[in-house]
Amino acid sequence: MNKIKVLVVGCGNMGRSHALAYHALNDFDICGIVSRGASKEKLNEELGGDYPLFSDYHQALKETQADAVCISTYPDTHEEYALAAFAAGAHVFLEKPVAPTVEGCERVVAAAKAANKKLVVGYILRHHPSWTQFVDIAKGLGKPLVMRMNLNQQSHGSMWDTHKNLMNSMSPIVDCGVHYVDVMCQMTQAKPLRVSAIGARLSEELNPGMYNYGQLQVSFDDGSVGWYEAGWGPMASTKAFFIKDVWGPNGSATITAQNASGDDQSDNVDAHTKTEQIRVHSSEINEQNEFINEDQWISTDDEPDHDGLCLREQEYFLKSIQEDLDLSDHMNDAINSLKIVLAADQAFKTGQTIQL
Repeated sequence: MNKIKVLVVGCGNMGRSHALAYHALNDFDICGIVSRGASKEKLNEELGGDYPLFSDYHQALKETQADAVCISTYPDTHEEYALAAFAAGAHVFLEKPVAPTVEGCERVVAAAKAANKKLVVGYILRHHPSWTQFVDIAKGLGKPLVMRMNLNQQSHGSMWDTHKNLMNSMSPIVDCGVHYVDVMCQMTQAKPLRVSAIGARLSEELNPGMYNYGQLQVSFDDGSVGWYEAGWGPMASTKAFFIKDVWGPNGSATITAQNASGDDQSDNVDAHTKTEQIRVHSSEINEQNEFINEDQWISTDDEPDHDGLCLREQEYFLKSIQEDLDLSDHMNDAINSLKIVLAADQAFKTGQTIQL
């Protein structure tokens, strides 16, 4: 089978890791690297310096005749770039979120279907063995579930610049929230009903109306509830910034990443997907209301690092193309999670609970 020519668009943290994956996988052949700045030269040098470089995405798409496109640019370009790739007859790996609006997300999904091409969205936690185990454990805790998750980042230096650029189009609870809301939806397998939110603008460097701290609360039709909190900036606290926790009638499960949740780790991107251990607690008690079972500690020390997870994502992208996988559920889940986080954004801005 011929190698799949892939165009890498965006050379930041995620684009770099995806490019490393394509470089390592024999069935892919990088046909070009695209960025507006000097990041493409730096990435090309890291990969051996053999790949064509472009500053203009549309020119690169036309000249390379790519079979697939990997889009890891800022979110406000995702819809435009994905639609252009499908129009050119290419499969698309697209970093989350699919688009800044639900309507845009639906247009991208419709274009993938119309072109009969694959659309894989970068939900990296779906490819993490420890997180999939965490979801499976949650499904055994009974209903309803209480899900508590956050990821706050004390950003500074170039990372604060990156976060400010991201917030030109969306807030932290939208950009990061799709990951963890997607986890909640997998855990409950229930229909989301309503969303509320709080937030705060903690920096005058942000555009008017944008906020760099937010928390959403979502309720499901099985009685389950969940909250997700995200904040970015030099003012963020490094305490309690890493909480991944779920309760049910039968007990609870908690990711206890001691190293990843240390005081100096809130700005460490590689640490954000770490689990290290999952603590499983049983609620079963005896006649004296004392616990019958000791807590279980599931070690996840052999979990892949960030680059390893991106490799797994691209292996799945490759499989979806080579085996013609039906990605309907995958794409619908991407729409669903985006609906929830954008409803949270609306809830913050209006002060109202949003019915889904």
